[in-house]
Amino acid sequence: MPELPEVEVVRRGLVSWVLGRTITGVDVVDPRSVRRHALGPEDFAGNLEGATVLDIVRRGKFLWMPLQEAGAVAGEDAEPPKVALMAHLGMSGQLLMQDNAEPDEKHLKVRLWLSPRDGMPGQLRFVDQRIFGGLFVTSLVPTDDAGPGGLAEKPLPLIAEEAAHIARDPLDPHFSFGDFYRRLRSRKTGLKRALLDQGLVSGIGNIYADEALWRAKLHYARPTDTLRRAEAERVLTAAREVMLDALEAGGTSFDSLYVNVNGASGYFERSLDAYGREGEQCRRCAASGIVSLMRRDMFMNRSSYTCPVCQPRPRNGRW
Repeated sequence: MPELPEVEVVRRGLVSWVLGRTITGVDVVDPRSVRRHALGPEDFAGNLEGATVLDIVRRGKFLWMPLQEAGAVAGEDAEPPKVALMAHLGMSGQLLMQDNAEPDEKHLKVRLWLSPRDGMPGQLRFVDQRIFGGLFVTSLVPTDDAGPGGLAEKPLPLIAEEAAHIARDPLDPHFSFGDFYRRLRSRKTGLKRALLDQGLVSGIGNIYADEALWRAKLHYARPTDTLRRAEAERVLTAAREVMLDALEAGGTSFDSLYVNVNGASGYFERSLDAYGREGEQCRRCAASGIVSLMRRDMFMNRSSYTCPVCQPRPRNGRW
């Protein structure tokens, strides 16, 4: 599943290639990929044709493009956007920029034609092998805290309706550590479960939770109601740092499904310290001359990777 850094890599690519362009045509190749648009493929296309992409916004792993509807007044007198094109990447969704002459991808689901711009491809294609993702048009609603909806080029206090329930992510300038820590301490759960709760802090998935916990020297089963403020700051700082490192590397790509808008894979997988390293030497312990092999535990139908020496399981860890 793509996590925050992978989605942010896509957002930045869309800013470079799609921002400010008008959608001149829509081809729904597979209606299953617009199934979240309740009124169907024809209404989906009708909402997009002639609309201009005003921005590319991300909160956590949610991504949307506010639209200026066809015929609306542009410039300083323009009204705030009312709708957005939302992209849910699911497990294998890709947004790819392609020239008009390029052959269709095997799993092409939706094609958007874009207004011409010198040196830029003319199509934005949604490709999805497993069909868990999709595109749909959604309403924009005011944010609860009157702050920007998410990371954007021209932030507005609006958020896609389907993303309104999720918390801000650690890379959001408006993220409040104080609010996060207060809510974290009020819960009786394990630390990793809390980090994966998108209503508490968004954007942290299984891979980056393991990496952040390893960097912070904390075990995934640490009860949240025992966490000291300095420890909570340590794990949030670690989460922020590991995601920034992943962004520099273009994200984490375990196979050809996770790519940017140009089809290039990220290479942060080579730098993972915890995730997927079962039976391998803990790098931190090795640097101190200690032999400690990373272990893998089943966790919420997934896996957690820890070092038994520098991330000891708490005696009262129940999760």
